[in-house]
Amino acid sequence: MSPDLGRILLIVGLIVAGIGLLVMLGVRLGRLPGDIVIEGERGGVFIPIVTSILISIVLTVVVNLVLRR
Repeated sequence: MSPDLGRILLIVGLIVAGIGLLVMLGVRLGRLPGDIVIEGERGGVFIPIVTSILISIVLTVVVNLVLRR
């Protein structure tokens, strides 16, 4: 096993753990302004557009900081 593979596995694990943490916090924080909520008689739909963009920006910054040499 090469050191590069170990580093990649570590990074992937940290990303998955970060996503899990964000999902857990997202339930507690509720919705951000800009997220779309459509409610009807039989149920509803939640489309987290702003939340997805925010998660994408945070993960991009973290990955760039980790991979920068």
